[in-house]
Amino acid sequence: MLGHKMKIEGLLERRLTAILAADIVGYSRLMGTDEAGTLAALKRHRREFLEPQIGEHRGRIVKLAGDSMLLEFPSVVNAVACAAAIQRGMLARNEGLPRSRRIELRMGIHLGDVIVEDDDIFGDGVNVAARLEGLADPSGIAVSASVRDHVGSRLDIGFIDKGEYSLKNIASTVRVYTVSLGDASARQAAEPSGSMVEPGYELSIAVLPFTNMSLDPEQEYFSDGITEDIITDLSKISRLHVVARNTVFTYKGKAVKVKQAAHELGVRFILEGSVRKAGERVRITGQLIDAQTGLHLWADRYDRDLTDIFAIQDEITHAIVDQLRIKLLPEEKKAIESDPTTSVEAYTYYLRGRQFSHTWTRPYLLLARRMFLKAVEIDPNYARAYAGIADCEAAIREWHEKEFPLESIFEMSARALALDPNLAEAHASRGLALTHDGQREEAGREFRQALALAPSLYEANMYYGRFLFAEGRFEEAVGFFERAAEIRSDDYFSPIHLMGCYFSLGMDAERRHWARIGIERAERALEQHPENASPAHRGALALAHLGEAERAREWVARALAIDPDDVVAQYNAACVHSLLGECDRALDLLETVVPQSSAYHLLWFKQDADLDAIRDHPRFRALLDALADEHSQVG
Repeated sequence: MLGHKMKIEGLLERRLTAILAADIVGYSRLMGTDEAGTLAALKRHRREFLEPQIGEHRGRIVKLAGDSMLLEFPSVVNAVACAAAIQRGMLARNEGLPRSRRIELRMGIHLGDVIVEDDDIFGDGVNVAARLEGLADPSGIAVSASVRDHVGSRLDIGFIDKGEYSLKNIASTVRVYTVSLGDASARQAAEPSGSMVEPGYELSIAVLPFTNMSLDPEQEYFSDGITEDIITDLSKISRLHVVARNTVFTYKGKAVKVKQAAHELGVRFILEGSVRKAGERVRITGQLIDAQTGLHLWADRYDRDLTDIFAIQDEITHAIVDQLRIKLLPEEKKAIESDPTTSVEAYTYYLRGRQFSHTWTRPYLLLARRMFLKAVEIDPNYARAYAGIADCEAAIREWHEKEFPLESIFEMSARALALDPNLAEAHASRGLALTHDGQREEAGREFRQALALAPSLYEANMYYGRFLFAEGRFEEAVGFFERAAEIRSDDYFSPIHLMGCYFSLGMDAERRHWARIGIERAERALEQHPENASPAHRGALALAHLGEAERAREWVARALAIDPDDVVAQYNAACVHSLLGECDRALDLLETVVPQSSAYHLLWFKQDADLDAIRDHPRFRALLDALADEHSQVG
């Protein structure tokens, strides 16, 4: 395997180039406040200003992905000049706008070696630029020493030495400089305030993943659950800006320097802690640090019975509120003190169910459903657990329509909504049920309501992306799949779906980009759970899109060996064979799969470009006709 990889890389084009990585400050917040307005403003800025500036400085757009942009320049001087012109221009374009509507960029620039394939670029040079971008301030530019040395005094800018940094996944340290743009207004925007907080946010905090100190590594789900629930509680406080779960969990399992993490995350305060669960006892430690001064504002240790877990979470939240001198609104106080359940046993079953459900394979979904059912048996008022049951049943029903009737899915989501009308998970699960019932307009409304309530809810983004894909609305689906892929760094489903979207849109570079991400994540998932067929057959799709036929066949064979009766594995295997031009094998598999499919999949089959090679084959048309006759209620 290693020798093969070295041989392939030896054939690839390499070059020294200037790489500029940029992303939008507070993109999730902007989208949550005004999704349509943000997208319209972003498109306008790109068309009217960003793209002309990039062209004028002889730059090339390598890829655009949601809130990020990767550019390449033949000259490092041009790259820095372009970045400075864009940041100055964006300050002018944002002038007079309220903070909630400003599009501000962070930029990172590095001069380094890259691998070039299909107009895309890869390698440490790209990774360093991306890490530098994360170190830049809002409306600022961070560069490596190689960039600073090449530019020298050729431009009307200055450089501020920020010292040596250890960047994630980069072997050697990198000396980092920020660019001083020269004029007072630009400096004011580029240099962080003393508290490193964006104007418009009086306070900001990141809750780093609590460390699992239990002797059993299987208890990881419990410490993760504690972290997520504290983030959720703090997010209910309107004056407090809380970094999202997906961002802070990139620090999980890593030795973290608090000041550096705060700078990278753009916050002043960091909460870190640990969880040790043993039998009926739990020990939780927590400390709140002011990254600006390095002072520990608060620290405590709770040695309690496990039944006190919710009281501990509330005490930690209130301790943070007290230390930051935040006056809670009555509705915020009520929301924080309203626990989803009062039963630790139900809570534990729910956390395990949530962990299992993210695999999206029938055995694990059935196991997750049992966990959720146990949770509601213990606490009949546990809304999230009812939504979990509905999700599991809907996911299984996609390929096993007779296993769970629609009435059951509607009932579970209705119970969740009756208990908590503002529960995003419940609106998302109801959207799934409506999708299966062919009520697509109503389903779309429920998904959008879920996203309005919780823009960072993984399930809502994933479900709505799939909903749009099945309607052939690929450009719209892209944004939601990208968001889902960002929310969960272990999610290989969304990259595979993005690969399919871009394949349908005829955007080959983007398709290959997401295929690579998909296979990387699938490989990690397969290492952790070799008994799970899901990453094997989904990874096989990515390999087929990358033209790695032999490996794609090997991964398909592995998936079918793990679970020969897995209908999803059989369908994806058919797609792989179709992509590889092995039409008879693809049709043989589909003739087994299609009779078991739901009405929902009739739409999916019609849109899935992976099947284009066999779409006009009489056997395929006969299969679809038979499925349409069986589910004639689908429009």
